[in-house]
Amino acid sequence: MAAALVLVLVVVGSILFHVLSPWWWPPIASNWGYIDNTLIITFWITGAVFSAVVLFLAYCVWRFRHKDGQKAAYEPESKKLESWLTIATAVGVAAMLAPGLYVWSQFVTVPEDATDIEVVGQQWQWNYRLPGADGKLGKADNRLVTFENPLGINPEDPAGQDDLVIEAGELHLPVGKPVRMLLRSIDVLHDFYVPEFRAKMDLVPGMVTYFWFTPTRTGTFEVLCAELCGTGHGYMRGTVLVDTEEDYQAWLEEQTTFAELAGARKLAAGKP
Repeated sequence: MAAALVLVLVVVGSILFHVLSPWWWPPIASNWGYIDNTLIITFWITGAVFSAVVLFLAYCVWRFRHKDGQKAAYEPESKKLESWLTIATAVGVAAMLAPGLYVWSQFVTVPEDATDIEVVGQQWQWNYRLPGADGKLGKADNRLVTFENPLGINPEDPAGQDDLVIEAGELHLPVGKPVRMLLRSIDVLHDFYVPEFRAKMDLVPGMVTYFWFTPTRTGTFEVLCAELCGTGHGYMRGTVLVDTEEDYQAWLEEQTTFAELAGARKLAAGKP
C-alpha cells in the first residue's frame, strides 16, 4: 500500500509542479508561437502517458500484492495487448510528429522580403555581417580568413565591399521585419540560440545553415552557444537588440564596411 501510494503521489506532484511552478517560457520576442504550441502538445501527450503508466503500476502493486496462498498467473505473451500497445504508441508518436513537421515547414520557408544577416561563429565569439547599401551580401570563403579579413569575405566580389562587419559586437535587428539568419562557422561546431526567438540552428564548418524569424517586440536578448565548442564554450555569449526602425537606422550608420575595415587594418599592419 505504501509503494502504491508513493507512485500516486509522484503523479499528483508532477502535475501540480507543471501547473503551479513559477517558471515558464520567457516572453516571446518573435513570431514563433508555433514552437510553444508544439511543446504544449508534447507535454500533454507525454504527461498523459506518464500518468497512465505510473497509475497503472500503482494499481498493479496494490491489486496483485502478496497474499498467503495466492499464486501469480504465468502469461509470457499477449497478442491482443501487444497489438493495442503498438497502435496506441503509433498514434501517440504521430500526434507529436505532425505539429513538428508543420512547424519545420514554416521554419524553412523564408518570406521573399526577409533581410539576409550572416552569423559567423568562432572560438569563442559571435561575428555578424549585414548587407550594405546594395542590399546584398558578398561571397565569402573560410579560406580567405586573415587579420585584415576576419570573416573571409571575397575581396573580388563588388557586392561585399559595402557589407557591414561586426566583430564580437552587438547585433541590432529592426522590429516587425523578417530576417533570415545565414549561419557559418570558421572553426568548429557552434549553435546560435536566442531563447526568446524560439529559433536555433547549428553552425557547421564547410556549409551554410539558416533559419528565419520576425522580431515582434523591442528589447535586449542574450545569444548563447548551444553546442559544446571547446574550453571557452560557456563564455561564448553575445547580445541581440531589437530596435525601432529609427534606432536601427541610426545604428547602421555607425557600422564599418568591409572595405573600410580592410583598409584600416592594412594601414595598421604597414601594408600598401
